[in-house]
Amino acid sequence: MAGYHEFAYFYDELNGEADYDALQQYIVSAFKNSGLPGNIVADLGCGTGELTLRLAGSGYDMIAIDASADMLSVLQNKLMQQPGPQVLLVCQDLTELDLYGGLHGAVCTFDTLNHIGPFCEMQKVLERVALFLEPGGIFIFDVNTPYKHTDILANETFVLEDDDAVCVWQNTHEPAKMRTQISLRITADDEETTETFYEYYCAPEQLAQACTSVGLTVQSVLDGETFAEPTPETQRLIFVAKKE
Repeated sequence: MAGYHEFAYFYDELNGEADYDALQQYIVSAFKNSGLPGNIVADLGCGTGELTLRLAGSGYDMIAIDASADMLSVLQNKLMQQPGPQVLLVCQDLTELDLYGGLHGAVCTFDTLNHIGPFCEMQKVLERVALFLEPGGIFIFDVNTPYKHTDILANETFVLEDDDAVCVWQNTHEPAKMRTQISLRITADDEETTETFYEYYCAPEQLAQACTSVGLTVQSVLDGETFAEPTPETQRLIFVAKKE
């Protein structure tokens, strides 16, 4: 599983187009509509915690889990600077998720599952989440679609920049392995660092079947940007699954 290092400290600035508020509103609505059995919710692959903090502000008892200690460090700084609800931080590989108690809900967004590894590794995450979800618990997760990997990321190069840093994002699509290699070159304060990791993809039907196999019933699959019915050009899918 990939873990951001230097990129963690520029993630928020370079990810400015992410609509956290819309995602928060969708998740809160989905939790309410599904009848979440309690308030304990885990944000899996929480990153710098932008969604975690919003959900905590909505009244959920949040557990923020990420394999990157650098990402959690950024979130810890945010928690120190803005007093509010308490959030438990856990540095853990999601394929080996191990908690002291059960969860009433869990979210895993912004293509965290794609970063985990091949489909067999994604399955492990689903198994671990299902193990810790209480009956009636809800798991909301998203994935980048095969279309996004083959037609959008492909072998393209993107440049992300703000006032403090420039990130050159270079993709190398490897269709035989159903993955895209992502190489980052970050320049800040006249210093340059590089990071390389992979995003994997699979057919949405595989994920739905994997949910069923671990006792999670998929209630809906929508476009992860518009929260409407998916189209052939949908780049991100969001799943809502319930523990029976």
